[in-house]
Amino acid sequence: MNKSISIIVPVYNEEENIEALYQKIAVHLKGLNLEMIFVDDGSTDNSLGILKQICSSDKRVKVISFRRNFGQTAAIAAGFDMAEGEILITLDADLQNDPIDIPKLMRLMEHGYDVVSGWRKNRKDDLFFRKIPSYCANKLISLVTGVKLHDYGCTLKAYRKEIIKDIKLYGEMHRFLPALAVWAGAKITEIEVEHRPRMRGQSKYGINRIFKVLLDLITIKFLMNYSTKPSYIFGGLGIFSFFMGFASMVVVSYRMFILKHFETTPLVFMMVVFYIAAIQLILMGLLAEVLVRTHFESQNKPIYFIKQKINC
Repeated sequence: MNKSISIIVPVYNEEENIEALYQKIAVHLKGLNLEMIFVDDGSTDNSLGILKQICSSDKRVKVISFRRNFGQTAAIAAGFDMAEGEILITLDADLQNDPIDIPKLMRLMEHGYDVVSGWRKNRKDDLFFRKIPSYCANKLISLVTGVKLHDYGCTLKAYRKEIIKDIKLYGEMHRFLPALAVWAGAKITEIEVEHRPRMRGQSKYGINRIFKVLLDLITIKFLMNYSTKPSYIFGGLGIFSFFMGFASMVVVSYRMFILKHFETTPLVFMMVVFYIAAIQLILMGLLAEVLVRTHFESQNKPIYFIKQKINC
């Protein structure tokens, strides 16, 4: 493959691994039209110093240094913004993924895929704190987004720049990039890649990321299904709430006028709450519609992605 390649590596306190990773990339991808973009995400060790040394000796290496720790999503987004290659490869700096797998991803790209996602089938991590939560998260993400992947958490992925350039990342949404790419019209596949135990340094992932995944998943589901029609979800909930309020009113009326039961019942409170909620949800839907139209029209931003133009 003659296409230019940009390898994007987020780095946070990985001084013990950076040099070895650079050497592996240089050896296994020798002869390719390649640039390496290391994004120092506010490291407090000597990671930035090592990156500067590497950069001074190899013109293919670019370094971005954040003022503070902004997180992996921001680091990947910065790498995407600077990348000049036609194919963008994301890779962790901890040496658990092996750069030797990158040519395998590239070969699949030649078959017309826009995204090739790594799958750590034989993952070398703790069973209870890493593998089981990851398995559950992958199943949930696949179910909610409709994009079936075994391993959303594997950073080793390849993207065509033409697909990724229009996708904006926020929060902790880098793990949802394959789903966002499919939403933009990408053709996606995955391939098994090597995964090695961490030999040096400390993992930056904790069990608390589960909550971040759940919150971001709600956002992704909303963006994929309702970003241009928010009134559908708010209005739908509002109509449901209205009918629940109506049903409560029917039951209360039946008790009072047919059964002659005049004692206090929580159904009256439920009826009022449901009606108020219905009004608020419908108004929120209308307000969201106005905001969406303002967002797209003020930036002259289309609500679609064009793959190709012919004779235009």
